[in-house]
Amino acid sequence: QVQLVESGGALVQAGGSLRLSCAASGTIFSINVMAWYRQVPGKQRELVASMTSGGSTNYAESVKGRFTISRDNAKNTVYLQMNSLKPEDTAVYYCNADVMTLLLGAPSALLNYWGQGTQVTVSS
Repeated sequence: QVQLVESGGALVQAGGSLRLSCAASGTIFSINVMAWYRQVPGKQRELVASMTSGGSTNYAESVKGRFTISRDNAKNTVYLQMNSLKPEDTAVYYCNADVMTLLLGAPSALLNYWGQGTQVTVSS
């Protein structure tokens, strides 16, 4: 099995910074795309940022220039550095990853996993 464990969510004032972390563990052969999504009540979950194993990144326009996604492939961990936070950034942030799992020591299926979410609250 594969688990994604997130941390770093907190209450912060507008203009402040937070760094989210998500570590993947389990029967992992490799991880393709890792991404951060966020969701507020009554709204669709939206992509915030993503990064491929090769280093290509993609950001939502609303966070471009303020957030930075990074990966430590050796640790199967993805980070989201959030600067200049705004109240509109308040949401539950979820880690997502496409994982090539192992079966009897060999690469098997490519499956998508979600973390449990971590709350980010930005006060005005």
